[in-house]
Amino acid sequence: MSMHPVAVVTGGAGFIGSHMVDLLVARGYAVRVVDNLVGGREANLAHHAHNPDVIFENIDIRALLPGSPLFADARYVFHFAGIGDIVPSMENPMEYMSANVQGTVHVLECARAVGAKVIYAASSSCYGLADTPTREDHPIRPQYPYALSKYQGEQACFHWHGCYKLPVNSVRIFNAYGTRSRTSGAYGAVFGVFLRQMLANKPLTVVGDGTQTRDFLYVTDVARGFLAAAETDRVGQVWNLGAGRPQSVNRLVELLGGNKIHIPKRPGEPDCTFADITKLTTELGWRPEVSFEEGVALIVENIDYWRDAPLWDPASIAKATETWFKYLGN
Repeated sequence: MSMHPVAVVTGGAGFIGSHMVDLLVARGYAVRVVDNLVGGREANLAHHAHNPDVIFENIDIRALLPGSPLFADARYVFHFAGIGDIVPSMENPMEYMSANVQGTVHVLECARAVGAKVIYAASSSCYGLADTPTREDHPIRPQYPYALSKYQGEQACFHWHGCYKLPVNSVRIFNAYGTRSRTSGAYGAVFGVFLRQMLANKPLTVVGDGTQTRDFLYVTDVARGFLAAAETDRVGQVWNLGAGRPQSVNRLVELLGGNKIHIPKRPGEPDCTFADITKLTTELGWRPEVSFEEGVALIVENIDYWRDAPLWDPASIAKATETWFKYLGN
């Protein structure tokens, strides 16, 4: 029986979740990982394979029930499990609502059974095409089912807080990037697309003119933000989590050093994402530590991780985003 404080990480074999596991282990926690390995990879946790304080369970969050031994004695539950991406959510909205809303309810009930504090991984996509810099009190305008499902998951957390007095906090992630980001599945995050193209010596597919900016935050800084949201005495709070320093796609291409080719701009995509992180830095004393240049260099050092990722080109991207233009176009 471990004497360490216990934390549960749902989606803990995934991109951000696995870095959360690393940080918790480094801070002396015993960690229980829940992941169905649809988006996550056991390889992301391989370095913890012989650590008795890291337990992994291959299970869908919708199969979790109150009384699950995975949650016994848990102090914190970091809830990252769910499904992402814009286009697949438009094509299969029922699955998104089921995994991201109903799945969250299962996690909340398991946490409620043991009185654990829940830290919910929310999405800045809830703001839609937002005014920038974007504060937490910005109007909510989800534009596609993924955004809606993540926001309704957040609402469920606060309902459980109000109704059952369950301690919860929500962290709205802007643009997380870093090692172990997803390599498979739908056309999506720019880093995975670009890195695979670099490995194949293909031009990088830049959407529009590349001047659009994203509030990229390196994944270890994301994990630190979540730990701060857990260890604070504050509950019932929402915090934006970004670097507060948007970077252009053209700057990313410059750092990666590849050739580029332009593909059509997409409707419903913001020109800028920019987190106002005043609330987080003021209330929790958190600051980003990894610069964009340092973060990109760390990814390039580990570029072989993306060797088996799908290789996208303008034609396959156009086909994969047909639904996007259909539903979000004018």
